[in-house]
This record gives sequence, structure tokens and C-alpha cells, in this order.
Amino acid sequence: MTSPALTIDELTARRDAAQRDYDALVRRGLSLDLTRGKPSARQLDLSEGLLDLPGGHTAADGTDCRNYGGLQGLAELREIFSGPLQVPAAQLVAADNSSLSLMHDSIVHALLGTLPGAERRWADEPRIAFLCPVPGYDRHFALCERFGIELIPVPMNAEGPDMDVVERLVLDDPQVKGIWCVPKYSNPGGVSYGDETVRRLAAMPTAAPDFRIFWDNAYAVHHLTDTPVEIADVLALCAENGNPDRVFVFGSTSKITFAGSGVSFFGSSPANVAWLLGNTAKRTIGPDKLNHLRHVEFLRDENGLAEHMRRHRELLRPKFDAVETILTKELGGSGLATWSSPEGGYFISLDVLEGCAREVVRRAGEAGIALTPAGATHPYATDPRDSTIRIAPTYPELDELELAISGLATCVRFVATEKLLESAR
Repeated sequence: MTSPALTIDELTARRDAAQRDYDALVRRGLSLDLTRGKPSARQLDLSEGLLDLPGGHTAADGTDCRNYGGLQGLAELREIFSGPLQVPAAQLVAADNSSLSLMHDSIVHALLGTLPGAERRWADEPRIAFLCPVPGYDRHFALCERFGIELIPVPMNAEGPDMDVVERLVLDDPQVKGIWCVPKYSNPGGVSYGDETVRRLAAMPTAAPDFRIFWDNAYAVHHLTDTPVEIADVLALCAENGNPDRVFVFGSTSKITFAGSGVSFFGSSPANVAWLLGNTAKRTIGPDKLNHLRHVEFLRDENGLAEHMRRHRELLRPKFDAVETILTKELGGSGLATWSSPEGGYFISLDVLEGCAREVVRRAGEAGIALTPAGATHPYATDPRDSTIRIAPTYPELDELELAISGLATCVRFVATEKLLESAR
């Protein structure tokens, strides 16, 4: 990203104009929130019918969903999500509402027990490290920090993580035990992994025999266009390349139905599924099968899921389009910022001039526009370039979003021109 060469007088004029715009923005007394990728109230309304379900309590196989048991979750619900998550239903677990909980538990079980193929518990290792494609998801990083797992940044490109870097790191270091991946419409850049990236992840030699890909397919069905992005089947590729236990697939209905009362999924090899269920049986006798049943009755089948997501798209596409339109109008061609144009998912990644992101976020906060903290997209909340800002356009109403993005663009212009002016003096 480069800014057009300007004289000091020109920069001063632009800075002064940006400051006037910023001062006017502050005087408006806004109170807007772009911090987290939550479904809007209108999106939640799409699933209001869940509140009248289930109509009974008996699953397709005769299971009484009011009672204990059924640790793997209802088979008919697993069938609905088998295709979108690219996991055979027999190798899919339907649990309670949070896929983050399943990721947390998977790490805990690996720490305190022994993974299939492992030589010992992770807790007995001298050091554990995970690869973290950046920019990435802050909650992934926080999970590792919680358990003292070292975070190693890996740059992202248009096809996913830089595989030359990934392959070198996993080949040389047996303490590298995993990699975080959001393979479709990644958080925050909207990148979808190319087929070659997925193939290399599945086939690469690793020094650790218990290396795991944490494949967080959170946006598997969250398309913003009429032509959904398709990604390669990582589970099948791992098996084909002699690494059947390499991948843990995660997903959920958190941004499909009700975020706080959905269903989460874990998919993997038969050995890994048995490992997870064996450990899970120590802490629960079974998931909320009535919630599973209401989701089955509400979504019906994979076509019903696709139709439901089409209605989500009708609400979300105008918001993403508004962000693109405003940023292009306010910042396009300025050299002060670039941004992603995702085909799905929940976020847009805005990259400002190096050394400006924290100040942009601070200035926006003073103007009443709350943003995710700068640095959250990187391990240890430290963006070495201080340039990436995550935009979450889904929750506000369209008119509020337009105000927020216009205000954010004003902050970018003000901070960037001030920095350029300081550098030119």
C-alpha cells in the first residue's frame, strides 16, 4: 500500500480537512458497535419458528429425546450437516451450542490424555506450539494462550496460509502440534483455501506424529453470492495420503439459527471420534437432543438449510455492499487503505497505513464507533505492522452501519494524513 507523493502543503491541507471532518464526527455523539460478528435481530427472527418446536420428543430411530444418552447426537441432524461440513454422518458428532467448547475440549483432552498416534500426553511435552495463519481469529489464539501453547504466526495469501512456511515449520519441529484453519471465508479476510493448499496440508510430512489441523469451518454455508465457494475435502484427502487422524473438523449453527442455543459439530476419523466420545463421556451423558430434534424439524434437510441461508444472505449482502461502496467512495485510490471483498462469512479486513491501526481504532472510539481492538487479528494481540482492523458489519441495522463505516473512513483519513505529514517533515 503506497500513498501518492504529495507536498507538505498538500498534506497539510488534506490533514486539516480530515481533522475538520473528524471534529464534526465527534460532535455527532454517535454510539455504534462494530466489535463482534453477531447475527442481527432480523437474522435471529428468521429462526423464530424454533421456539414452537419440537412437535414431539421422538427421534427417527425411536429415541426418546427427553432422556439420557445419545452421546454422538441425533443421526438425522448429522445427515443434514454431513454434506456442508464434508464429513460422513457416521464420523460426525452433534453436541451442544458451542464449537468453541469443542475446540477447547479437544485441546484439554490432548493435554490430559493421549491422542491417536501420539507418543505421550501433550501435558508431558517440553513445549507445545500451534501455527496461526494471520490475520486470524482472536478466540483461537486466546485458547492457546490459556493453556500456555506457543503461537507461531504464518502469513496468509489469496489461497490460504503460506504453505512453504507451514511445511518447513511442521517438518523441522516435533513440538508443533497443530494449526488453526478457517478454510472458507476466513475470519477476518474472507479467504477460501485453494485446492492445492488443502492437498498440501493433508499430505505434508510432520515431525510430530500427533499433529492436528483444527479445521474451523464456521462459515461453511454462509455465502454472500449465488455461486457458493467450494473447498477441497480435507478429511478425505488426509485419509488418501495416509494421515486419516490428522484433521479435526468443527462447525456449528451459531450463525444459522440462534447463536446462544444452537448445535455444534465435530468431525474426524473413526479413531478420533472414538477418542473424543470416550473422553466426553466422562463429563456428560449426552447433549440436548430436544434441541437437536427442533433443528431437524425446522431445517428438514440439506435443501432446507440452503433455503434458510438464502434468507440470511438477503439480509447480509446489502450490508457488505454498503461497506464496499462507502470505503471505495471515501478511500478508494487514496493509497491510505485497502480492504477485502469477501464472497461469504461475517467479516471484512481493513488494512491501513503501517503504524496507524491502533490510532484509528482509538480515534473511532472517541467518536463513538466501537471497533475490535487493533492487534486482535494476530497472536498475543500484537500486529507487528499495526495495520489490520477487523470490520464486523452484520449486527447493526443498515443505516447505523453506513454511519459507522463513513465515520471509520474519516478516522482513517485523519490518522493517515497526520502520519504522512509527520513523516514528510
